[in-house]
Amino acid sequence: MTSTQTSLQDLQIPDARDCPMFVDGAWVEALGGEWSGVTTPILREHVIGRVPSSEAADVDRAVQAARRAFPKWRSQHFTARQRVLGKIAGAIESRSEELARLTALDTGNALRTQARPEVLTLANLFRFFSGVAGEIKGTVLPAGDDQLQYTRQEPLGVVGCILPWNSPLMIAGFKLPAALAAGNTVVVKAAEAAPLSVLLLAEICAEFLPAGVLNVITGSGAVAGEALVQHPGVDKVSFTGSTEVGRRVAREAGGRLAHVSLELGGKNPSIVFPDVNIDDEFINQLLLSTRVHRQGQSCTAGSRLFLHQDVYDEVLGRLVDSLAALEVGNPLSESTDMGAIINDKQFASVCGFLDDGLSSSQVSVVLDGSPTKVGNFDGYYMGPTVFSGADNSWRLSREEIFGPALVAIPWTEHSDVIEMANDSHYGLAAYVWTHNLDLALNTAHALETGWVQVNQGGGQMVGQSYGGYKQSGIGREVSVEGMIAGFTQTKQVNVRLRSI
Repeated sequence: MTSTQTSLQDLQIPDARDCPMFVDGAWVEALGGEWSGVTTPILREHVIGRVPSSEAADVDRAVQAARRAFPKWRSQHFTARQRVLGKIAGAIESRSEELARLTALDTGNALRTQARPEVLTLANLFRFFSGVAGEIKGTVLPAGDDQLQYTRQEPLGVVGCILPWNSPLMIAGFKLPAALAAGNTVVVKAAEAAPLSVLLLAEICAEFLPAGVLNVITGSGAVAGEALVQHPGVDKVSFTGSTEVGRRVAREAGGRLAHVSLELGGKNPSIVFPDVNIDDEFINQLLLSTRVHRQGQSCTAGSRLFLHQDVYDEVLGRLVDSLAALEVGNPLSESTDMGAIINDKQFASVCGFLDDGLSSSQVSVVLDGSPTKVGNFDGYYMGPTVFSGADNSWRLSREEIFGPALVAIPWTEHSDVIEMANDSHYGLAAYVWTHNLDLALNTAHALETGWVQVNQGGGQMVGQSYGGYKQSGIGREVSVEGMIAGFTQTKQVNVRLRSI
């Protein structure tokens, strides 16, 4: 056995395989015959699979399949779609470990702390939208005995879903079950950097969905993603990704007046008041809010730590101790707390931010998790880095790093911390830590952000309304109201009744 084979075995990396796309109920190659390699962040530049490189013709093939499937899918009684989504939820649960391990391999998210919870959320979202499928209903206006005036909530048609690489299965759960429950058909563009777990999800769904209802294509965003956004047969584009790309999606889709929803970046404030109990539970929840278990690759990461001056040193010290104790390493290992950065491009970007911070004389480095400190050079590994004594105008306080870097900023006056928290072109998430209910609610209401958590730092819960203010996005997901607003349109019907 060669040393390379031994290394792959030790790292639990399986043999590479070809993974076709799923279009019109069949597994297909790209029409042009091109394939691209998918690498794992566990071992630098190591290819774990190949996927088709879609071009415009491949996108058109998928969209046409979805259009053909739409009339029959939309016309079903909601209970039929409900049963299908429920069966998919059960199938996801039965294959949850397979999905989780592929997610860890594909994305670098640690199996125990991230990949398994993401798969659980995916199953819960399918089950939730199965349960609320009957809530897609209109209203009747009391317009007198000679009029019947009512509305219908009708599906939009073909929905193009463009997924990110950081949590592809969870974000698929934000979009697919809601769109399907509402009677739409879907074309999914899997993330170029992490498509494998989404293709496995398509395999699971294929057992229960009619051909063409769900289609998954692979390829680059610049080619396949662009073609999906521009396609005249796509009635809505639902995009999750960077704000920069989101602006382009909005321009292209808006140019043809297609429906669009965008879930984009964040630079989220985490405000700690002086009355908190600085105990293990608080520190654990604060740790969760930083999203370091996802290597900071989360648009909801509480990466701006606004710590009141009275508790600044104690909270920061306890948090840094907890961050320093995290095990960084192979995401497929059960002992790993933090996995790997997705790829070389993102790794280089985060390292650039870290170099800027580590070389600055304006801040203190209270925890240095740079790659040389971690010492594992097999994959794209780095630990948490924490900068202390920053202000809100510093570059690292304002730009989304999308890595495990935190900036701690002291404050004393409530009005000042609200002003600093809102001084951002982002507005996705925020965290408030206090036992004063009036203070908590007044702060939550003053923050210009789409989602506020009080005294907890966990992730999205099924049924909550999720989306951003300002340049963090347009539209809402995960909730009943998000499903209705995002995946249906209202038809008004007026009927004049004859007298009997």
